[in-house]
Amino acid sequence: MKDKDCIFCLLANGDIPTATLYEDEDFRVILDQGPANPGHALILPKNHYKDLTELEETVAAKALPLASRVGKRMMEVLGCDGFNIVQNNGKAAGQTVFHFHIHVIPRYESDGKMVEWKPGSYAEGETEALAAKLKF
Repeated sequence: MKDKDCIFCLLANGDIPTATLYEDEDFRVILDQGPANPGHALILPKNHYKDLTELEETVAAKALPLASRVGKRMMEVLGCDGFNIVQNNGKAAGQTVFHFHIHVIPRYESDGKMVEWKPGSYAEGETEALAAKLKF
């Protein structure tokens, strides 16, 4: 299913021209127009899924191996030292376009653009209580 009002649906299905790196029946991989580093790519499913929670399992099973292939290609061609895989779900998590997508960002030892956070901590017994609530 596609959403005619979704910019990522339009990009993924070729309705808007893109710098395409890869395409198959389920995905299109394009260069991000606001890159964190040159070569920053977006993996876009051709069907519309708001976020990871709506993604069909068969499509989800293809997404991470595709991200691996994109990152490996970046390392081979761009000579980057590594790459980030970034996938946000919900506004609070930084999602700005509500069409599931994966960022693959080439990274260099000297680029100073690390995705990081300050580690927190748990009070004694808090991990066990939280794990019990989250268990499924």
